[in-house]
Amino acid sequence: MAERLDFMALALAEAESAGARGEVPIGAVIALDGAVIASAGNRTRELNDPTAHAEVLAIRAACERLGSERLPGAHLYVTLEPCAMCAAAISFARVERLYYGAADPKGGGVDHGGRFFDQPTCHHRPDVYSGFSETRAAALLKDFFNERR
Repeated sequence: MAERLDFMALALAEAESAGARGEVPIGAVIALDGAVIASAGNRTRELNDPTAHAEVLAIRAACERLGSERLPGAHLYVTLEPCAMCAAAISFARVERLYYGAADPKGGGVDHGGRFFDQPTCHHRPDVYSGFSETRAAALLKDFFNERR
């Protein structure tokens, strides 16, 4: 359990960095064999790219590092429940386990919304664990949006 929390702490740091850049504060870390192989925070505004979510950027970096389009055995730690787009990327990359912090009833695609991994067209479903550092992850998002209202 401590190992997951350490990786989630790194994801939270990525989220804080994203928020400091004016991005929605979401961070992701990918670990393989107990070591971080990629990390990222949201960069949609910076890159003018609606697909530049933390999860997608981390998956791209991990795949590039490993020289493969698949990440078998990899564990993804993300501060917010992935959207449907990110859930699809997680599935296509064959990520073994997904750990996420805060639930996203409005935009989530794992335990809310379309529940991508539960669809018959989903070819790979990672093991999913939710609620890791949930309070801190939710507070980052709440504070970010309160400052902008």
